[in-house]
Amino acid sequence: MRIQPSAMVDRLPTQFFATLVAKTNKAIAAGHDIINLGQGNPDLPTPQHIVEELSEQAKRPVHHKYPPFSGRLELKQAVAHWYKEEFGVELDAEEEVAILFGSKTGLVEICQVLLNPGDVALVPDPGYPDYWSGVAVADGRMVMMPLKAENAFLPDYGQLKPEDLEKAKLMFLNYPNNPTAVNAPVEFFEETIRFARKHEIVVCHDFAYGAISFDGKKPVSFMQVPGAKEVGVEFYTLSKTYNMAGWRVGAMVGNKELVRLVNLIEDHYFVSLFGAVQMAAAKAMTGSQQCVHDLVSVYQSRRDVLFAELHRIGWQAKPSEGSFFSWLPVPEGFTSVEFSDLLLEKAHVVVAPGVGFGPTGEGYVRAALLSSEERLAEAVRRIEKLGLFAR
Repeated sequence: MRIQPSAMVDRLPTQFFATLVAKTNKAIAAGHDIINLGQGNPDLPTPQHIVEELSEQAKRPVHHKYPPFSGRLELKQAVAHWYKEEFGVELDAEEEVAILFGSKTGLVEICQVLLNPGDVALVPDPGYPDYWSGVAVADGRMVMMPLKAENAFLPDYGQLKPEDLEKAKLMFLNYPNNPTAVNAPVEFFEETIRFARKHEIVVCHDFAYGAISFDGKKPVSFMQVPGAKEVGVEFYTLSKTYNMAGWRVGAMVGNKELVRLVNLIEDHYFVSLFGAVQMAAAKAMTGSQQCVHDLVSVYQSRRDVLFAELHRIGWQAKPSEGSFFSWLPVPEGFTSVEFSDLLLEKAHVVVAPGVGFGPTGEGYVRAALLSSEERLAEAVRRIEKLGLFAR
């Protein structure tokens, strides 16, 4: 029997970074000492008090049954508590918080509950490739919003075509930004709300790195800007803040109707998260946040070491403002893929080619701060030996 995939499967974008992983694994198999700065997977463990809470909660028989389909109220209340403590945002735990299997799942689901075939989604370029996946699953059409250095890596809404805005139903934003590592000012979000109201576009702000910002500057939550709940939602994940990537815990907060719609589709997909995981996540968000402050300090120290070394060898780049990434210009004469391949082959250092995040990402590579200071410095010393940069 011949298996015929659905049209939806055929629409899914190619996983660009699968090729990068294959190249990396091949180099490792050949016996090389690879410094992998191309991944986005936190390298430090989940704080012990969260792990211990999971262990204790897993012993409770109540969690051996199906949890409430839309998530435990305790976790929703914890999310609301966190937003209140961190950003002064008031959320109705029952109607303005949806619990997600990681924020990635919600980014796909929001497309499914909003887009009909041919509807437009405005997507940052460069940006997180799974925005593309959500649009493809819903059979929507992407319109890229270029993020350029001359505009502080913020989209220029004035450059969008009227015919695209007529069909646009949602827009993805992401600050602190992956991959450009910049923060967005409150004035940008105020402009975004005016723009969204005018064109009736739902704003989906991906706040995955909302706890990770440097030099004493706190990132702006979209939800703290007046009018945000009227036009959109914000996605948050515990993956980065608490090194809980493998736990798959996220939330979507904001507009009540959008929360209702996502809860509705989740009813058809899932029976929520394992209750013990939810309770441990609630502990993470309501307990001491010292572990988060410590984590940000680690990333800032790594950032400072990396950029000091880059500037020492003559590789000029603006230090990251937030997230755990750095966005580095490629030397003249190389594409981002060619340069990444060279670093892997000759220096045994992995970085992610910028073009993998969208056409406007060409000319850059993304390097993660997910290795020790010593390994970051060693990576730059290896690159220095290639003689590509003038001091």
